[in-house]
Amino acid sequence: MTAVDEIKNKIQRLFHTDPIIHIDVSMNRPKIRIANQKARIKGVYSNVFQIEAQGKCYTLQYTDILIKNITIAEI
Repeated sequence: MTAVDEIKNKIQRLFHTDPIIHIDVSMNRPKIRIANQKARIKGVYSNVFQIEAQGKCYTLQYTDILIKNITIAEI
């Protein structure tokens, strides 16, 4: 099992148990800045997951967690 698969499994577990998470996102393309905000996991798919934070929906990749562009406090 790869590191990305482990991250995906942790997010799937959060999605099914308690989809409210605390997230930090710092990305340049697309430019997204979210600092320690509550977010709701809206969907978990094979390569991406969707969250709703600050009244907007975002689609994020698991690899961004691996390279530290995204930090989820619950993982």
